[in-house]
Amino acid sequence: MRHEKILIVEDDREIGQLITTQLTTLNLHVDHVISAELALKRIAKQPYGLILLDINLPQMDGLSLCRKIKEHYPTISVILLTALSSDMDRVIGLEMGADDYICKPFFARELQARVKTQLRHRSQLLAIQNNENDIPCNEQTLNIGSLNIEFSSHQVYLDEQALNLTATEFDLLVYFARHPNHVFSRQQLLDKVWGYQHSGYEHTVNSHINRLRAKLEQHHQAPFIETVWGVGYKLNPSQLG
Repeated sequence: MRHEKILIVEDDREIGQLITTQLTTLNLHVDHVISAELALKRIAKQPYGLILLDINLPQMDGLSLCRKIKEHYPTISVILLTALSSDMDRVIGLEMGADDYICKPFFARELQARVKTQLRHRSQLLAIQNNENDIPCNEQTLNIGSLNIEFSSHQVYLDEQALNLTATEFDLLVYFARHPNHVFSRQQLLDKVWGYQHSGYEHTVNSHINRLRAKLEQHHQAPFIETVWGVGYKLNPSQLG
């Protein structure tokens, strides 16, 4: 993670400077721009690992920028900066491919934890793609019925069809697959998959599971990631044949 490049897209210069100060303490290289247009120009020239993106930007809004980033640069992680009252914007942003969100105002430690988590996901993904990871021989693949997870290629196959999953979706599915029939609460999944314990962000889990299910059900009609009402979610292996 050391010296990874971060881009802050925030039209409020004071907030942008505050975030810059908070992240430079992590030995990260941080740039700040005030518009989506400037952000796209920077991204085209610089290999950023993470974008911190304010939703309420002038001209092109943050949600539209998020969609463009994920279409053209899918390995870049995106964290949305949102107002507490903008529930619908957060949902739309996650559906467009954002990896996480954080509500304003936020504490420095929370922001730093979110950033470190996303950079860790990205580092693991790039290491796998470059064959630099050290996966035990008995964990090259994970198979449950018609679900096949290949760690060396970071690829998932369902009913012999390849799925296009984000790094977070991949990690979430792997966690379920390693613990079949085990019910996890949203808070437990936040802790184990995202790596933080902050309450109030359970909707992050809901949105990612909904998006993951939509991709899975394109190839497999029987839903195998099930909701256990009042408790959480589990992977039911009996639905995989």
